[in-house]
Amino acid sequence: MSDDQSLNHDDQHAVSADADNEEEKASSESSETPARPAKKRRGFAVMDPKRVSEIASKGGKAAHAAGTAHEFSREEAREAGRKGGYATHARRKAAKGTGEGAPGGT
Repeated sequence: MSDDQSLNHDDQHAVSADADNEEEKASSESSETPARPAKKRRGFAVMDPKRVSEIASKGGKAAHAAGTAHEFSREEAREAGRKGGYATHARRKAAKGTGEGAPGGT
């Protein structure tokens, strides 16, 4: 055999040995870790979507009746969206490490 052929032959053995090791790891890991039972759905997740909507509607009506609900005006909504945009971009810039954040002030 030439040197190139022997190298290829050795590489093939190494690859098949790696595949065997991975199969053994996968089978041993699955036998070591017991399967977790599925989580039971509770609360609103179990309810019919129409029923959830009815409950939410009652909550909104009660908040308005009590005077504790807040409705954004067009200007307030615009300002809140602007601030949210600055905050999001500041987090992205911080993650990139540029050192710049959202401008201060109101």
